[in-house]
Amino acid sequence: MRGLFASIGTFLAVFGANTALCAENVITLGAAVSLTGKYALNGTNTKNGYDLAIRQINDKGGVKIGGKPYKLEVRYYDDESTPARGTELVERLIQQDGVNFMLGPYSSGLTKAILPIVERHKVPMVEANGAARELFTKGYRYIFAVLSTSDQYLRPAMELAAAHADKLGKKPGELRFAMATGNDPFAQDVRAGVLDDAMRLGIDCVIDDQLPPELNDMSVTLTKVKALKPDLLVVSGHEKGALTAVKQVEALRADIPMIALTHCDSARLAEQLPKAASHVFCANQWHRSLGHKGELFGSANDFARRFQEAYGYEAPYQAAQSAAAVYVFADAIARAQDLDTEKVRDAIAATDLATFYGPIKFDESGKNIAKPMVLTQIIDGEYVVVAPEEWAVQHPVIPRPAH
Repeated sequence: MRGLFASIGTFLAVFGANTALCAENVITLGAAVSLTGKYALNGTNTKNGYDLAIRQINDKGGVKIGGKPYKLEVRYYDDESTPARGTELVERLIQQDGVNFMLGPYSSGLTKAILPIVERHKVPMVEANGAARELFTKGYRYIFAVLSTSDQYLRPAMELAAAHADKLGKKPGELRFAMATGNDPFAQDVRAGVLDDAMRLGIDCVIDDQLPPELNDMSVTLTKVKALKPDLLVVSGHEKGALTAVKQVEALRADIPMIALTHCDSARLAEQLPKAASHVFCANQWHRSLGHKGELFGSANDFARRFQEAYGYEAPYQAAQSAAAVYVFADAIARAQDLDTEKVRDAIAATDLATFYGPIKFDESGKNIAKPMVLTQIIDGEYVVVAPEEWAVQHPVIPRPAH
């Protein structure tokens, strides 16, 4: 009973006593997101993205069905960053609250936990922050993801290393790299993608370590890095892993020509550690400098500006893709001209949408097959897109200047 009352208390205290599920001309989306626990930072980014899109859609007149305008809202619960809590709350949203459309949580692990529930109840879910490939290999019909899968996150970094091997005094086949990843579905999928790319490009892996559960120490890996002198260090351990990597590389004076990380922007590396993080490469799903445009927000930069005005900080890609997930629902419901879950599900599956976040088009597994990853480099305290070449606004700095 403690869990039930805690959920109700959190919902009422944070979001108010909301009876809009019964209100006329309101479409309610459900979401269990991490407002506390280890994923709280990106849980907040996720919620902020959802809320900004909801406001934008409603300010533009909502979603029209049969000529009648409907407002959107989100009913939230805090999953406390735990799969067990997430599954409990998603059951509550569907079974007790009567929600027929779901937005995803933050992280691949929490998304994986709730997928069987969403599938069993045949509730369409558009998710923005579960990137692991395994989410799309079970034959589920009701999950759709706007983001690129995690195996693609650091592909541009591996390709960039091979393309610029001469700047490191080597040929591509002579390059060597080290890797440290967290023990979770997302990070291990990043690892698998990097290893696939290394094999394809002929780059030798000399260190393949697992980060500790607390993601607070890389000294063992970095001691080996100093001895073996790889050309590239790859790290994937969410925000805490990124912060640990940057801090300890500087503290241990590890001279590494290229460093590539995930979660730089949500960890706010450029803002918090501008010197230590200088010239680090960062995997990004989205960036404000990209030329993506759509009807809802306008350009990528327009969205970033609106986000900054609303929340007082630079928009991370986690927030942008969360806003895009809401947009997909609004677009699909408008095309379906119905609130029947199967008709909305089929409309989502047929999505072919230009947005501020990038193009969105789903394959049969629910993956977005239209949007590429980009690689940024932290230069003078800014995230600058350096790859792929078609999106680059500046040439990459290789090797990383000595610190």
